[in-house]
Amino acid sequence: MTGKQGRWPKIDEDGGIEDVTLLILEWLGEQGVNAMIRVDAERVAESAPAWTFAASGGPLEHGMRADGRTVQQCMSTALLQLREAGLSVPF
Repeated sequence: MTGKQGRWPKIDEDGGIEDVTLLILEWLGEQGVNAMIRVDAERVAESAPAWTFAASGGPLEHGMRADGRTVQQCMSTALLQLREAGLSVPF
């Protein structure tokens, strides 16, 4: 967190990463990182990995992208890449 004590809601331990995706995006923005997640309807129709996470700026030396067939797969890959890039995402 960035100085706003107690701001984050308690996370449902039984829920998946898709439950905290918006919190992750908000936290990244507070770190100066531009980030987005999107779904591509054409890729859904083709049964291709339709979810994309992209981030750049702030402490990221290079932009990054992660794709997945589900939100969970996409965000799990994205979190791994963010942590490898040195960002300690608190979720």
